[in-house]
Amino acid sequence: MHKEAKLVLEDGREFSGFSFGADLNTSGEVVFNTGMVGYPETFTDPSYKGQILTCTYPLIGNYGVPGEERENGILKYFESDHIQIKALIVSEYCAQYSHWNAKSSLQEWLVANKIPAIFGVDTRALTQELRDHGSSLGKIIINKEKQDFYDPNKENLSDQTSVSEPVQHGNFRKKIVLVDCGTKNNIIRSLLARKISVIQVPWDYDFCNIKADGILLSNGPGDARYLKETINHTKKAIDANMPILGICLGSQILGLAAGAKLYKLKYGHRGQNQPVINLDNKKCYITSQNHGFALETKTICGNWQAWFSNANDGTCEGLRHKKKPFMAVQFHPEASPGPDDTEFIFDEFIEMI
Repeated sequence: MHKEAKLVLEDGREFSGFSFGADLNTSGEVVFNTGMVGYPETFTDPSYKGQILTCTYPLIGNYGVPGEERENGILKYFESDHIQIKALIVSEYCAQYSHWNAKSSLQEWLVANKIPAIFGVDTRALTQELRDHGSSLGKIIINKEKQDFYDPNKENLSDQTSVSEPVQHGNFRKKIVLVDCGTKNNIIRSLLARKISVIQVPWDYDFCNIKADGILLSNGPGDARYLKETINHTKKAIDANMPILGICLGSQILGLAAGAKLYKLKYGHRGQNQPVINLDNKKCYITSQNHGFALETKTICGNWQAWFSNANDGTCEGLRHKKKPFMAVQFHPEASPGPDDTEFIFDEFIEMI
C-alpha cells in the first residue's frame, strides 16, 4: 500500500500522487528532464544537487538499477557515489524490472539512499507548468512534518559535491588537473581511456601550482558566480597560457573568467536530445545537457568567441579563444547518459596539450 503524496509548488499549485521512495518530506527546485533512458546516470549526476527531478518519459524503473562495481577506483555505472537529486517525480513507476545488469529495483535504490519519490503525477501538466512559468521551488509532502521551501541556487553547491582533497587517477605521461566542481565520473573515464592521468582537486584548490599539461573545469550544480575562488584561479591559468577545457558549469566559469556575464534560463536544458550548432562549420550535433544557467553571447568579446549555439533557442553552448588554447562547451561530450557525438571535444583538447 503506497502512501498518498503531493508536490506543492511555490505558487501554491499542487500535484497529487503516491510515494514509492523514502517516506520523507523534502524541498528544492523543481525541474524536468526529457531523457527516455539513463536514469541511474542522471540521478547520480552532481549537477542535480538540490533539485526535484520530473521525468517527462512516462515509464521509469523498467530496467532496474545496476550494481556498485568499481573500475579504476570509481563506480562503473554511476556518475557519483550516491543519488544527487532531492526527489523524483514520475507518471508511472515500473516495479517489475528486467535487465541483465540489474541488481535492485529503482524503489529499493531510492529507499536505501533516503530519496523521496512520487508516481501517479500528471507529469505532462507539471512539465507544461514549468515550461510556461519557469523552474519553480517546490516541496514534497508525504508525512505531517512541517516542510519549508528551499532554493538551492542561493548557495555554493559545488562545495557540497566536490572532493575535499586531491585524488589521482591513472599513471600516464600526460596529466590533466580536473577541477572538481561536482564532476561526473565519465569525464574521468573519458580521460583515462585516452591514456591521460587525472589529478582531481577540490573546487577552490589553487590548481595553478600543480605541474600538469592542462586544466579541465568540470560540470557541477548551481550558480557559477558563487565559485569566486575557481574563477580567480582560472584567470591566473589564462594569464599563464595553460590549456583549458570547460564542461557545463566549467564553461560558465571560463566565460566569467574571460569577462562574460551569466544569467538563469527560464527552465534550463535537461535531457539527451539537445541540438547544438558549431558556429564555425554550421554542423549540428545532438548532445546530452543538464544546466539551468547560460552565458550571455553578446558579452563574449575581445579575443573570445562563441563556439556553439543551441539550435532550439539560440543560447550559448560554448566559447573559445581565437588564438590561445582555451575552450569550453555547455553540453556534455562525455554523455552518460546520451549520445557521444561530441566526444571529439576531448580529442581536440588533448591535441592542444
